Amino acid sequence: MAVPPYQKVRKGEELEEKGLKDFLLGYNLIENSSSSLAVEQFTHGYSNLTYLLKIEEKEYVLRRPPFGAIKRGHDMGREFKVQKALKAAFSKVPIMHAYTEDTQYIGSSFYVMEKINGIILSFREARKRQIPPIEYRTISNSWLDTMVELHGVDYKAIGLADLGRPEGYVARQLTNWGKQYLKAATDEVPAAAKVMRWMEEHQPKTYRHSLIHNDYKYDNVAFKDANFKEISAVLDWEMATLGDPLMDLGTSLGYWTMHKDHDFVKQGIPSPTVFEGNPNRSDIVQGYTEKSKSPVDHIVFYYVYGLFKIAVIAQQIYYRYKHGYTTDPRFANLNKAAELCCNIALKSIHTNKID
Repeated sequence: MAVPPYQKVRKGEELEEKGLKDFLLGYNLIENSSSSLAVEQFTHGYSNLTYLLKIEEKEYVLRRPPFGAIKRGHDMGREFKVQKALKAAFSKVPIMHAYTEDTQYIGSSFYVMEKINGIILSFREARKRQIPPIEYRTISNSWLDTMVELHGVDYKAIGLADLGRPEGYVARQLTNWGKQYLKAATDEVPAAAKVMRWMEEHQPKTYRHSLIHNDYKYDNVAFKDANFKEISAVLDWEMATLGDPLMDLGTSLGYWTMHKDHDFVKQGIPSPTVFEGNPNRSDIVQGYTEKSKSPVDHIVFYYVYGLFKIAVIAQQIYYRYKHGYTTDPRFANLNKAAELCCNIALKSIHTNKID
């Protein structure tokens, strides 16, 4: 089975070994604190740092905030709580082993969870596998079925009613993402101000309430095997909350670049969805409508919101890179990716189309 690619731990992002072993021993995850520990880092992901731990013939995954990041948006306890509670009603999450916010162990909060085997369908993984176009029908169906399943979870029944405030969610999101963009801005991007103003004027006032992942895309799920008929786990829950499920869908559409999009778009938002055989964005909306048995109105708004949110995330990461909080070379051009998302959003507004 394929797994996300690992690499040696990046310089400056090492884990403090003694403290980590003490933690693992304290939670009965290992038998001896003198056991040999091997640590590798997941190359997948742009935000929270993810490590593979190999010790005593066991494998665990550790998640911690990025160095230099504020707690908001990187709350390990929240991420741990969501997945632990979800397991009872939604099987597609890893088993949570232990969490701490005590910084004595490795200098930050973190949690340890089950390692999930499977296929993470990143752009590189999809290209390497040379997946036939017809198989993307199965892949997209499995992916969309899981999103609809998640949105149907009774979050109150599993004890997550306090995770967020779904009333007023859309308005708060527009305000919060707008503030975050302005705070992280490093370049003059005229499209950003126009998009923010348009969203404020065209936001829906009524909507359904559900648990939402907020970063749901191909490379944030693990397919069980190369049949792509089943998803083992949904990953990266750092932005999960309660709100409008169509905001979740809109974010996914923002990442859904297609083979007929301009090359600059595909390079700026690399995704396996660019390969032929994937449905277009309108097809995804139609599929969601049918599977959820719920209408999808104001789709241009949700798509534009998704693109703008991706722009903010990219800009925030670039801000950390520019100010020396991370040296990851992948972040060097994320300001251009942020500008690209804003320009695509503005084009969607002008054309009233999402494809």
